Amino acid sequence: MYQAKELRQMSDEQLRIELKEAAEQLFRLRLRAQTERLDAPSELRKLRRFIARIKTVQTERATGRPAAQESA
Repeated sequence: MYQAKELRQMSDEQLRIELKEAAEQLFRLRLRAQTERLDAPSELRKLRRFIARIKTVQTERATGRPAAQESA
């Protein structure tokens, strides 16, 4: 999974592909969580946050807002 800085360097098409793959992976993980015990339940949270990160970058581009300043 990428950090926001790396996501901002990707093209719109690459972001769409990453979002689609992450959403599919989250769906599969949720199904497994319902039917069996997960080895790493924290993966659900990581994937949700990754999807949110991608959507944030897409929204920044759509609205023309500059990227949020990351604290050092």
